[in-house]
Formats: sequence, structure tokens, C-alpha cells
Amino acid sequence: MHSTPEASEAKTFEFVAFSAGSQSYCLEITQIREIRRWAPVTALPHTPSDVLGVMNLRGAVIPIFDLAARFGLGKTPDNERNVVIVAAAGGNTIGLLVESVSEILSVNTDTIQQTPDIKSEATRNSIQGVIAVDEEMIRVVNLDAVLGADAGLAA
Repeated sequence: MHSTPEASEAKTFEFVAFSAGSQSYCLEITQIREIRRWAPVTALPHTPSDVLGVMNLRGAVIPIFDLAARFGLGKTPDNERNVVIVAAAGGNTIGLLVESVSEILSVNTDTIQQTPDIKSEATRNSIQGVIAVDEEMIRVVNLDAVLGADAGLAA
């Protein structure tokens, strides 16, 4: 047996795994700027229910989204383990409220499976793949799609 050129060219990506809406997700580590403890935010009027408000991050005001609510999984319950993942999306810096961050995953691109065709355009756009880890399926979040034009970032 010999190795094929394709097998030797598989790239490895690192993802940060986290929980939102009691489900497992991950983001590519290059999209994450920092992970902060949850702190109350300043609410803004007339925002969608998944926009919690804004936070001052070293002089920059950033919007904070409840990722579980954004995915239609209900509001994230208050918990001392809740964290805000500060991430970059489409030239904007945003915060994502999640239940907890669990681990960093190093994954070969050939182990990332395509999102199954479930006839939901929103799901296909917001989840760019699925990674099987032990008995668990971890969804790879497409941050640009999740926080697209209708996410309240437009001026």
C-alpha cells in the first residue's frame, strides 16, 4: 500500500468547542479574539430577541448575541459558567453568549463531514459541517452566515 498525494495534503484546523442551547458547536480558532466571563450588558431598544445588548471591550462597543436564541433553541439560562466568545465576523467584532467552552479540537479537513441536506436553507448556511468526536457530533458554525445582514449589525 502506498499513500496517495491527497491523503498527505490534508490540512489540520483548530476549533474551539462550546455548548449553546445544550448542543455542541465549534468555531475555527482564527475567528476568536478572546473568551470572557459573562457580565451584564447594556440593552438597546428595538433589537431582535437574540441581541442581548452591547458591551464595552477596551473602548470598543460590541454587540452581544445569545447564540442559542439565534439558533432558535431558546434563551441561554443564567449560569456562572456562561461565557462570551469575542469573535470577528465580516469585519465586525461581536460577542456570542454561550453556556460553556469545553476544549480545543485539532481536526483534519477530511474528517469534517458536510451538513446533511435537511431542506432548511438557514441550517445549511449557518452550519458548514459536522465533526464526529467520540459519540458526539459537533457542528461547525459559519459565523458570517449566522450573523449576516439581518443580525442587527447593519448601521
